[in-house]
Amino acid sequence: MSKVLLSVGDIESKDWYKGLSLERDVVLTFDDQTAHDIKYAVVWKPKPGLLAQLPNLKVVFSVGAGVDHILSDPMLPDVPIVKVVSENLTQHITEYVVWRVLDHHRQGALYREQQRAGEWLEQPQRPAQEVSVGIMGLGQLGRSAALALKHMGFRVSGWSRTAQQADGIASYYGHDGLTPFLNGTDILVVLLPLTPETEGIINYELLGRLRRLPDYPGPVVINAGRGKLQREADILKALTDGTLHQATLDVFEEEPLPRSNPLWRLPNLVVTPHAAGMSDPNHLVPAMLRQMTAYEQGRGLGPVVDRTRGY
Repeated sequence: MSKVLLSVGDIESKDWYKGLSLERDVVLTFDDQTAHDIKYAVVWKPKPGLLAQLPNLKVVFSVGAGVDHILSDPMLPDVPIVKVVSENLTQHITEYVVWRVLDHHRQGALYREQQRAGEWLEQPQRPAQEVSVGIMGLGQLGRSAALALKHMGFRVSGWSRTAQQADGIASYYGHDGLTPFLNGTDILVVLLPLTPETEGIINYELLGRLRRLPDYPGPVVINAGRGKLQREADILKALTDGTLHQATLDVFEEEPLPRSNPLWRLPNLVVTPHAAGMSDPNHLVPAMLRQMTAYEQGRGLGPVVDRTRGY
């Protein structure tokens, strides 16, 4: 019987194992004999070279929305990589983005500061219709967040490396579309995949191209994508010198974020511990099992990662 390798690093594996075992023979380790029986691998940050030891591997499943942790393996076998994004994960990301956009927009940090000081002072509030939210990354997660924010009245636009469409969302793409997108954005939401082309894209020069209105406190950036999309030294500089008014970061170049990192102590930065979207096995495992069955029945897989694009 074909086996499924479960290798999810520092993620709690118990529920993943329990769900997959309902229909499949699941192993956490293998030797030379069992390696030949493994047909599927369900992974998160697998050790380089691990998958290359499986001579009959047919499909790799990522337990998270990102796949850079798989593609970075120089010995990665030439098999399909499936990125399983459930409605549950999409909902989590959308909730997080809406929460952080609203908190920045409705001056949550200022009101919390006033509360600590015992100050009763209503602040002028700009309406959502006058605020532009730009979303970098218009995949399933980005489109969901964009439509939720548009429904709340914000002016929403999106940018992606290649042309993408979302109902009622102004779309920009490629190198030529990036500057006009940024020049019209007050709150920047980053949901891009991590690829060689996007690594470090959130840098000081890019942040300097965000819109600055005379009667608005300044631009905001929210990164709920991947940590290596950003240059944290540049974000620190931008938050310190006024290039950015505020920021929320859920992901970091090094995780967990070291306690010595000065980002922890910035008053205009909200840090969350990679909590925007949880990979819930109760929702993702059934989708993986359906994909395995479909593959065995010759009905194909989807969505399969395009290795040339990195997502």
